[in-house]
Amino acid sequence: MPDKADKSPPQRFPPMSVPDDIEAIYVNLVRIAHSPSEMVFDFAHLLPGTRPAKVRTRIVMSPLGAKLLQRALSENLARYEKSFGDISVPGSKSLADYLFRPTPPSDEPEQE
Repeated sequence: MPDKADKSPPQRFPPMSVPDDIEAIYVNLVRIAHSPSEMVFDFAHLLPGTRPAKVRTRIVMSPLGAKLLQRALSENLARYEKSFGDISVPGSKSLADYLFRPTPPSDEPEQE
């Protein structure tokens, strides 16, 4: 007879309503800051040769919410790689060096 204590209840997520006019935003850079009570994520889009990166949205979460987001991302990336193969990060530098390397100077004037 199976032990009922071994079975955890299925997770129930609250229903979500996505507005018809919601805008999908592409980002390729995130700046993360924190205080003792919150984590701040500034999601930005940086085009080669342009500065500064344009922050598209700011998300503020509790540290617990950020930890749960990290767990959800890890689980979903693992499922993605299981289905579609490993995601390789190019280069031999650290991930931070790859993501935050300086943009080469451009001959064009800076945009604001």
